Amino acid sequence: MKAYVYGANGAEIADVAKPSPKGTQVLVKVHACGLNRADLGMTKGHVHGAAGGVGTVLGMEWAGEVAELGPDAKGVKVGDKIMGSGGAAFAEYTLADHGRLFRAPSNMNFEEAATLPVALATMHNAVVTNGALQKGQTVLIQGASSGVGLMAMQIAKFKGAKLVIGSSTDATRRGRLKEFGADLAIDSSDPGWVDQVLKATGGEGVDLIVDQVSGRVANQNLAATKVKGRIVNVGRLGGTHGDFNFDLHAARRITYVGVTFRTRTIEEVREIFDEVRKDIWGAVESRKLQLPIDKVYPFAEIGKAFEHMEANKHLGKIVVTL
Repeated sequence: MKAYVYGANGAEIADVAKPSPKGTQVLVKVHACGLNRADLGMTKGHVHGAAGGVGTVLGMEWAGEVAELGPDAKGVKVGDKIMGSGGAAFAEYTLADHGRLFRAPSNMNFEEAATLPVALATMHNAVVTNGALQKGQTVLIQGASSGVGLMAMQIAKFKGAKLVIGSSTDATRRGRLKEFGADLAIDSSDPGWVDQVLKATGGEGVDLIVDQVSGRVANQNLAATKVKGRIVNVGRLGGTHGDFNFDLHAARRITYVGVTFRTRTIEEVREIFDEVRKDIWGAVESRKLQLPIDKVYPFAEIGKAFEHMEANKHLGKIVVTL
């Protein structure tokens, strides 16, 4: 079968063996894939968690049909329209654990379905489970114009946040954040953004920051969070290292939580997918929670899709179809 593989000469389409499902695995005939930032790094040879390097079939998000079941796979049958996440997605067929997929709603095509699994699982876990957002609270999403950021704002609004603030350093994308739930859009590269957040929250700061930037904004985040507020760190778009004001952290008694899928067990991932189904799936089916598609490329042009992502001018998801 055809797959997008990182090889000795970089990432390229190659022929690889079609996988066979074992245990709780499901074999998926892939129809569409969503691109993610981690994929871009892996096309350059970077490792993401335990995956990456020469010989790796790239990709982590897809929509398709169940083609075959492993002996212990439950909950789906051959022919079901599904979407999910897991390694080796950029291929004609991929394997997924039966607990790491969703049934694709009947009112969604494969391209639309391929935009959702990573964003839903990542941001429900960050905003609701670890962020403990309650109705009437205030939230700031750092890096809000990314696909997962757009989903985070929508989930926050759906769960009853009274004020949602989104950040983007790009003026055009920042101007569109209100379409996806932002009551206030800020530029995190502007030194005055903390004052804007404090003004919007009556001087207190927000209850919750979901931070995809980290690095350069770490101390500003502390200053923008209310006493006994919470920061959930889900990314490092602003760098993996930065200065951290431990005294301010202690003085404001902030709960600071780091989350990632890279070190989670399959049991933990299954639980996250279960929570999405229990808590917000009705909003997915009714299209209250959805992501815009920036551009769709055929699989033969997947290299161009990554060039488009690297140009960093898109809003929403870039999708590849097979």
